[in-house]
Amino acid sequence: MSATKLNRKVSDANVVEQRMDLVKNHRALYAKKAFKAGDIISAFSARQTYSTPTYLTVQISDTAHIELFPDHLECVNHSCEPNGFFNTSTLEFVALKDIDEGEEFFFFYPSSEWDMDQPFKCHCGTANCLGMIQGAKHLDARAVKKYRFTDFIKGKLGL
Repeated sequence: MSATKLNRKVSDANVVEQRMDLVKNHRALYAKKAFKAGDIISAFSARQTYSTPTYLTVQISDTAHIELFPDHLECVNHSCEPNGFFNTSTLEFVALKDIDEGEEFFFFYPSSEWDMDQPFKCHCGTANCLGMIQGAKHLDARAVKKYRFTDFIKGKLGL
């Protein structure tokens, strides 16, 4: 990726809203308008690039993990039934399915992470919850067939 593309300024506060979930004690991102499957929710860029993963980075290569900009995109939480996808080739957060106004955005963390810095026990509550979320490296063949992955992760999976 070119440095120019990674540093472009984006703004989308008119279509998303960051909220603090006081019950779960975490930040979350919600739609301020409806989106259709395939719609671009937000462009993004890299605020900073790291050589190792952190809790808030998205992996773009074996040696590059980006901190998302605009910052509110780091509030998109995990679900085993995601409605959004971080396309690291086009630098766009896109809708995987129709999203209603007021709905929380979710993405599948292993879609962009090979071996996560902080694996966790998922509590998304969906019928197909995978349980332990560790990164794409740890998924079985059934899960690999179900999800959309970044081009980098597809390469690691041999897809």
